[in-house]
Amino acid sequence: MSIRKRTWETESGKGEAWFATVGTQQRDKKTGRIIRTTKSFQTLREAQAWVAKSTVAVAEGKFVPDAKSPTVAEAGITWMASCRDLEKATCATYQQHLNLHILPFVGDMKLSQLSVGTVKAWQDKLHEQGRSDDMVRRATLSLGSLLAEAQERGHVAQNVVRSLRRHRKRDRTQRQNGGKLRVGVDIPTPAEIDNVLGASIGSRLRPFLMMAIRCGLRASELRGLLWKNIDFARGELHVTQRADRYRKIGQPKSRAGDRTVPIPPATLKELREWKVRCPRKDGELLYVFPNGLGNIEVLENIVNRGIKPLWVKAGIIAADGRAKYTGLHCLRHYYASWCGARKVDNGLEWPLSTVSKRMGHSSIALTADRYSHLFPRGDDSAELAAAEGQNG
Repeated sequence: MSIRKRTWETESGKGEAWFATVGTQQRDKKTGRIIRTTKSFQTLREAQAWVAKSTVAVAEGKFVPDAKSPTVAEAGITWMASCRDLEKATCATYQQHLNLHILPFVGDMKLSQLSVGTVKAWQDKLHEQGRSDDMVRRATLSLGSLLAEAQERGHVAQNVVRSLRRHRKRDRTQRQNGGKLRVGVDIPTPAEIDNVLGASIGSRLRPFLMMAIRCGLRASELRGLLWKNIDFARGELHVTQRADRYRKIGQPKSRAGDRTVPIPPATLKELREWKVRCPRKDGELLYVFPNGLGNIEVLENIVNRGIKPLWVKAGIIAADGRAKYTGLHCLRHYYASWCGARKVDNGLEWPLSTVSKRMGHSSIALTADRYSHLFPRGDDSAELAAAEGQNG
């Protein structure tokens, strides 16, 4: 194990780097010499960190020299094969990340050559080419999943994605300022909801729209919802399954996704009326919101042919004249804000734990991270004064 500094002259000035060498427990079959791996780093600290981790990996027999390390492209094939049991939509997303955002930039690199520095340079390149912050984050998560699979198979000693510094000042500022959902931008305002509901009167999609707004189900859960799971007597529904973008039925997104959700009276009344004219499949009422043949409806049809035109009809449009809100998840966001808002603001004022349960989130921390800033407390000074007076 050694670390040495090298300097050189270039046309633009003086260059320098730290080179770290690690010897493995493996020997070259031809020469009999110990196989060594050398890497360059911009700083001494990075070189020392790599040597420390590599020394442990060598001792545990997990170190993979560059000569035997697969490339990112080769590891990608293995990773996608390991994802075959996941939902088709999830696999398609991973393959897209791999083909568009990972392989064109680092596909030829060996896994053992990846470092925190190369990953950061890759992220910067994605930003330079116009990828959004969210897309870079998603692609990075996919690269981390690829490396985790390779690490479990002994193809790489460490997952460098997990070594990224996630709490840099720029990232914190971005989360504080741009990471919060904003009413009127990401979430419809109460007035916009009233307008779109008004525009939906007489529309075939009105029951679907009301369920999305007043029950907060995911689009996949609404598309896979069965009539037998709606209890009109109790005024509630039971989420037991969902339909993916390929119209394949599967389990809820998480264990918490299997849940019971109350249905407000006006929405329940709309459902009763819709049930009479709902399309049947082979003469049987099956799905609550099917297509004309009684089968699972395609998500794009609901959004592009139904919901977007309703936004436009309601006058809720962007600068280009198109619908201001482009998907269905904004309605789920609205439901969360409505559940947590104060009663004086026409909200339900439910505690965070109840909102999390109704949303079907895997943890209350997820609910708090996304929506806690939408639960205004108002001016509590009068309440504090009253409490102090009672105990003073």
